[in-house]
Amino acid sequence: MGQLWSSIVELISTVSDFLWIYLLSAILIFGGIFLTIRIKFFQFRFFGHVLHQTIGQIFKKTKAKGTITPFQAFTSALASTAGATNIVGVPIAISLGGPGALFWMWLVALIGMATKYSEILLGMKYREKNEKNIWVGGPQYYIKKALGWKWVSSAFAFFLMLELIPSTMVQSNSIATQTEGAFGWPVYITGAVMCAAIAIVVFGGIQRIAKVTDKMVPGMVLIYISVCLYVIVVNADQLPNVFGLIFTHAFTPISAAGGFAGAGIAQALRWGTARGLYSNEAGIGTAPIAHAAAKTDHPSRQALWGIFSVFVDTIVICTISGLTVLVTGAWREVGGSDASNMINIAIGTEFGDAFGGAFITVFLLFFVVTTIGVLTFYGEKQAEYLFNLKFAKGMRIVYILSVFVGAIGGLKFVWQFLDLLLAFVLLANIIPLLFLHKEIAQLTDDYVNRVYKKRTKKKDIQLFHEEEDAS
Repeated sequence: MGQLWSSIVELISTVSDFLWIYLLSAILIFGGIFLTIRIKFFQFRFFGHVLHQTIGQIFKKTKAKGTITPFQAFTSALASTAGATNIVGVPIAISLGGPGALFWMWLVALIGMATKYSEILLGMKYREKNEKNIWVGGPQYYIKKALGWKWVSSAFAFFLMLELIPSTMVQSNSIATQTEGAFGWPVYITGAVMCAAIAIVVFGGIQRIAKVTDKMVPGMVLIYISVCLYVIVVNADQLPNVFGLIFTHAFTPISAAGGFAGAGIAQALRWGTARGLYSNEAGIGTAPIAHAAAKTDHPSRQALWGIFSVFVDTIVICTISGLTVLVTGAWREVGGSDASNMINIAIGTEFGDAFGGAFITVFLLFFVVTTIGVLTFYGEKQAEYLFNLKFAKGMRIVYILSVFVGAIGGLKFVWQFLDLLLAFVLLANIIPLLFLHKEIAQLTDDYVNRVYKKRTKKKDIQLFHEEEDAS
C-alpha cells in the first residue's frame, strides 16, 4: 500500500511539474503578453494614473453601488496573497530555482498586471446581488454570462472550492511549525487559536473581513518592508553582484555552493513562474471575488487596484524578501529542506537570531490569519454559486476545521494535490479570459476615452482658469 501511494504521489508530482514548467508557464506569460497588447500596454502607459486613483484615493468616499470601499476590497484581496508566499515562499523558490527565479517572478508580475486587471474588470461588469442583497462576482459569473460556458464556470468554482482546503492546511501548518520553533508552542495550541480567530473574522461576512484587513494588512506590510530594507541597505555593497546573479542565472544554470544544491534554467523558470503566480494570484481568478463587493462607478476604475496589488505584492514585497536573503548570503548557507527559515536567518544577521525568528513568526501569524479568513470567504462564494447559501455555511466550517488539521500536520497526502488543483483552477479561468479579450479592450477604451480623458480635460480647463486669475 505504501509503495502504491508513493507511486501516486510521484505521478502527481510529475504531472504538476510538467504543467507548471511547460503548459501553465507558457499560458501565463504569452496570455499576459496578449492581454497587455489588447489593452494597449495600459498598465505601463497609465501607471501614474493607477497610483493616483488607488493609493492617492484611499480616503475618498464614493456613493457608487457596492458593499465595501475600493480600498477594503484591495486589502481583502491583498490579504490572500501577502503573507507566507511572500515571506517564506520566495526563499523557497530561490533555494529550488536559484537567484534567476526572481527574474521570472518579475516577468510574470509585469504582464500579470494586465491579467489581474482584466479579471477584476470582467468581475465588476458581471457581478450580481445574492439572496442577502450582497454583491457577488468572480470568474464563474463572467464565464457563464459572457460566454455561456456553464460547465467551465462550474468546474472553476468546484476546483477552487476544493483547492482552498489544502491551501488552508499548508498556510496553518507553516505558522504552527514556526511558532513551535520560535516559542515552543505546541502545534495544536496554535491551531486552536487560529481557528478561533478566523471564525470570529469570517462569521462576520465580507464587511468584517474588510474591516480587519484594511486595518491590519497595510501596517504589517510597511513594518516588514522597513525591517528588510534596513538589512538590504546595510549590505548594499552586495547588490551589484546579486542583480548580476539574478539576470545571469535566469538563462544559465547555477552550480551548487554551500547549502544550495544548484539549479538549471527549467527550475528557475518553474519556481519563479509558480511563485510569482502564488504571490499575486494573477490568472487564478480569486481577486475578482473580493473586488466584486466594492463600490465603484466603472469596472476599470476598480480594476486599477489589480495593477497596483500585483506591483505591491510581487514587485515590492517579493523582491524585498528575495534581496534580503541574497545580499546576506543566507541562500547559500541554508539547505533546501530548511529554506522556510531562510528569511529568519537573513534578518537575524543584523538583528540577532532570536529577533529574526520571533519577528517572522509573529508576522506570519497575523498574515496567515487574514489570509485564511479571505480564502475561506473565497471558498464560501464558490459553494454558494454551485449549491446555495446553506451549503456555503457548511463549507465555512470545513475550512475552519482544516486550519486545525493542517496545523497538527494531519492529512498531508491532501497537500500533494495543491499544485495540481491550482493548475485546473488557472486553466478554467485564463482560457475564458483570453476568449473575452475584445470585451476587455472595449471596456478599457471606454474608460480611457470617457473617464480618463474627460477628467484630464476638466483638470486642464481648471488649470487654465487658475492661470488667468493669477495673471
